[in-house]
Amino acid sequence: MQVGSDIFRIFCFFDAGNLVVAGHGFTNKTQKTPPAELDKAHKVETEYYENLTSLDQFIGQQYGALGTKPREGFEAGYETFKLEVMLQQAHRTKGLIKAQLAELSGTNKSYISKLENDLKDVRLSTLQRISAGGLGGHLDFH
Repeated sequence: MQVGSDIFRIFCFFDAGNLVVAGHGFTNKTQKTPPAELDKAHKVETEYYENLTSLDQFIGQQYGALGTKPREGFEAGYETFKLEVMLQQAHRTKGLIKAQLAELSGTNKSYISKLENDLKDVRLSTLQRISAGGLGGHLDFH
């Protein structure tokens, strides 16, 4: 996936038929994949099949137990990633480009881009405004 001048690579593999496991990802500025990144992706896949019985166990081995600093960082990053992807999918499903979503939400295109590509500090009220005004929906937290 390419966003601006950044190229994002996510290595995935299949488990149990149609379950896709995202094993390793990185950002790169060129089209060429560094051999070290390929090696790491192969290592992650091998470890997955050899040593793991569940996704929770895999995450625990990579980032530590719940409550540890590395695991908290992973969990926060994962939640942010999910929100970014959901926002992108929602406006694409509605057939809106970023400028249209921004106008309907009372914000600007660059802010929408920032949310979709590097969601860090966003107010809940802003997400609600984008969801309701821009996408015609509402936020639902489980």
